[in-house]
Amino acid sequence: MRKKKENVIWNGNVRDAALSILLAVDNHQAYSNLLLNQTINKYEIKTKDRALLTELTYGTLQYKYTLDYFLDPFIRGKIDTWVRWLLRLSVYQMVYLSKIPEHAIVNEAVEIAKRRGHKGIASMVNGILRSILRMGIPSLEKIKDSIERISIETSHPRWIVEILVDSYGLETTVEMLKANNLPPRQTVRVNTLKATVKEAIELLSEEGIEAEKSKIIPQCLVLLNGQASRTKAFQNGIITIQDESSMMPAIVLNPKPGERVLDMCAAPGGKTTHMAEIMNNKGQILATDIHPHKLALIEENCERLGINIVQTAPIDGRKAAATMQPESFEAILVDAPCSGLGVIRRKPDIKYTKRKEDFDRLQEIQLELLNNAVPLLKRGGRLVYSTCTVSKKENEETVEAFLASHPEMKLAKIEHLPEILLEKQQDGMLQVFPQDFGSDGFFVALFEKVK
Repeated sequence: MRKKKENVIWNGNVRDAALSILLAVDNHQAYSNLLLNQTINKYEIKTKDRALLTELTYGTLQYKYTLDYFLDPFIRGKIDTWVRWLLRLSVYQMVYLSKIPEHAIVNEAVEIAKRRGHKGIASMVNGILRSILRMGIPSLEKIKDSIERISIETSHPRWIVEILVDSYGLETTVEMLKANNLPPRQTVRVNTLKATVKEAIELLSEEGIEAEKSKIIPQCLVLLNGQASRTKAFQNGIITIQDESSMMPAIVLNPKPGERVLDMCAAPGGKTTHMAEIMNNKGQILATDIHPHKLALIEENCERLGINIVQTAPIDGRKAAATMQPESFEAILVDAPCSGLGVIRRKPDIKYTKRKEDFDRLQEIQLELLNNAVPLLKRGGRLVYSTCTVSKKENEETVEAFLASHPEMKLAKIEHLPEILLEKQQDGMLQVFPQDFGSDGFFVALFEKVK
């Protein structure tokens, strides 16, 4: 069933637009990052307003639980969902944004309440916000339970906090949850078929975009301003928008020119095209996905980047072994569906939509994909399993379960990455946390099929 689209109000009012996006995320489970980008592009929002809209939308979502903790003592009775989001949006500005005058925050909220509701609601919003300014927000130190305090302070569900503390300890968990609330960096991958990293930096500079080399991935650039998708460098296929961490799987798999490679969960094609670039556009890549309409995204990316070795096919990876010739690929990438706990800073809504029981269901899918990859891999071939999560159940435990049922597969030493990443490797597995390098949380495991 299609999700109802939310009309974003844009009359030059950034806060109205932010409120519309927040309501769409809450009411229709729309993805905040997609809706935000659609809004910016549709209304051609200016750079200054674009930055504030992004800050308000992400910030309010990121700190939803914290904002409710601050608000609850001042709210009497039940209020409409849109009013609560307006109050969250306002308190976020009061607490986390120092450059906006408090009286302006209150006045703007009151005007929005009048436009969307009536004078009574506007009066209530005014009263609540002025009471907060007068009395101050409640202290988080009042929460005695340490897990509950971390949950509220970082605005993550308690069950996520408990799982991470159990897996990584209190200190690492707190660092991770705080990192999740930081603004995501804009990173791009240089298409080495068309330009060197130095040439890409110079081309972006000509467009007024300042870029610097990544500290962890040689082909990656960090953009310090501007919007990558609006540049000629992007339109001409010189760069591709991709997070640093998600560039690891293709590098770890190390597909060679002339090889036949399978990308089992390929859409929208970021890792597919990265592999083609590593192969110098020589060989064959079969990019499959369960959703046929998403294959068009891969084909569009390939055309923009000047890649012609990729063939797409609508295949469910969980049934791949029954539809393709055995042992027909030298290398296979399984970038599996996962809980996404490593990309919360980019998709804050994940915190509030995922459920603990999802982990079991996801591991079943992950193992089905891996099980189907094995018969298709040649002896001596390489298989990479990757996820954008920090869940041990979906990562290390999935690897253990896979190896237990496939004696012909073994973990292999990860190479080809910078030393700063290889130092984190443990027995052919690599877990990167959001706080490590300012990139997404990501997991990579490298297997070899025994000859």
